[in-house]
Order: sequence, then C-alpha cells, then structure tokens
Amino acid sequence: MSASVILFKNLLEYGVSILDETFSSFVAQHEIGIRLVFFLGIFILMATWEFLAPCRPLSVSKVMRWTNNWGVLLLNTLALRLIFPAAALGSSIFATQYGWGILNHFQVTLPWAVLLSLVALDLTVYLQHVLVHAVPSLWRLHRVHHADLDYDITTGSRFHPLEIIISMLIKIAVILALGAPVLAVFIFEIVLSTMSTFNHGNVRLPPGFDRVVRLFVVTPDMHRVHHSIEDNEANSNFGFNLSIWDRLFGTYVDQPRDGHVGMTIGIHYYREPRQVSWLPGMLALPFAGKVRGYAINRRDWSKGDD
Repeated sequence: MSASVILFKNLLEYGVSILDETFSSFVAQHEIGIRLVFFLGIFILMATWEFLAPCRPLSVSKVMRWTNNWGVLLLNTLALRLIFPAAALGSSIFATQYGWGILNHFQVTLPWAVLLSLVALDLTVYLQHVLVHAVPSLWRLHRVHHADLDYDITTGSRFHPLEIIISMLIKIAVILALGAPVLAVFIFEIVLSTMSTFNHGNVRLPPGFDRVVRLFVVTPDMHRVHHSIEDNEANSNFGFNLSIWDRLFGTYVDQPRDGHVGMTIGIHYYREPRQVSWLPGMLALPFAGKVRGYAINRRDWSKGDD
C-alpha cells in the first residue's frame, strides 16, 4: 500500500472520529428535543390519517383512552429519567469512551458498526417481545399493552412502567455488550418510537402496497394481528421494525381469521373499560388474577389462562 493511500486512509479515519465525537456531543445535549420533534411529527401525521380514514370503529371513548394511555406514557418517561438519567444514549457514550463491547474490541468501522448495531438491537426487541409473552410473570406486565380494547396510535405507547424499566435494562446491557456507537443508538431510538406509532395506527395501507412494504418493515395490518383476542394470533407477529424476524423464526401470521374489521382486540376476561382503559386499573392489572404457566402458542382460553 502506497504512502499516499495510507495517509488518505488515516485522514479519513481521523475525520470520521472527529465527526462522531462532534455528533455525540451534539446529540447528548439535544437528544430530548430532537426525539420529541420526531415523535410529535409522526404522531400528528398518524392521528390525521386515523381521523380521515380509520380502519376500525372504536369501542371506547377516544378521549378516555388517549388521556389514560398518555398518562402511562408520562409516568414511564418520568420513571426512566429518574432511574436512568443517561438512558440508552449515555450507555453508548460510555461504551465508546472506554472501548467497551465487541464492535470496539474489533475496531469495526463506523458505517459497519452502525448497521450491525441497528440489526442487533432490532433483533433484541423481537426476542424480548417473545420473552414477555412466554414467561408468565413478564406476561402479567405486558398484558397492560394488550388489554387495550381498541387499537390506535396511543396503544404503541401503552406499557406498564415496570416493563419499561426492564426493557431499558435489557437495552443498556446489549448496547454495552455490542459497544454500539452513539449514531446507531440515536437512530434506533427514533426509528423504534416512529415505527411503534406507525404500526399501531388505526389505518390500512392499500392491500397490494401493504404486501410489498411488509416484506421489509412491520405494517399496521401485520402488527394488528398481534393484538387479536385469539391466542395463536396474539402469539404471532412480534416484530416492531423489521419484518424478517417473524418469518425467520416461524411466528408470522398473514391475516386475522375474522378480518381486520371483524377481529376482536384485547384479552379474554379483561373487557371492563374501567380496568383496562383507566390509568389506576392499568397500573394494577399485572397484579390481578393468578399466575398461570403456559407454553407460547399453546394457550387454552377455555381453561381460563390469562
């Protein structure tokens, strides 16, 4: 390799490192504002779409559901900021500064590190989602998300605070183990929030277009199946961003058996709006009823599994 090529390579690597440090510093200072702009932008867009062309009629007052679903979102945001002030982004900055993680150990170049981190983090979300359905104690927390009697953009933000804390701990552990760069974590957090709002939308893409889009990412029709009251449908379509994981691991279901308008959303035995649509009931829901074990995809509602 000639001296000029080596010099160019070194200058390029130095320039990338400077840009990465500058970006990390900028994002660390303005993360909340940037993420809020993206979240509000997609929320307003999807809310308008739902208003103009809803897929399904709602069974519960939108004012009641939105107020309480946003209430639990606010609680989750406060809890994360109190317990994890730096959260996922801070973990990435720490890993970068101290050379933690596989990607830093092998000195993977930034573009490849970003791509590998995005894929690995998305796979983590998929596997975590399967886990909270498969482990009874975790399902008790996750059923707060599934107990919503309707399906719209606020459902995507409706998780019990304890599940959100567990989710953040898993995310931080994966980021540290990977040594995921700040750029990757920043992009992933925005994409995850955006896609959760999008694929929980009470909207439908044209069928032909939906078939093409869901080859790559999760669409509202694809994820809506996951919120069906039917056990085998609720234990399918676990992906939030990339759709490949469900096909790869055999958890993909194309359409609900009763159709998107005729299907019932929610969970058997939890159909009372005050229990599942009001904030106090949502927070207490994980502690209602007995703990019952079940194998994923083999739940039998006739025996009272919840």
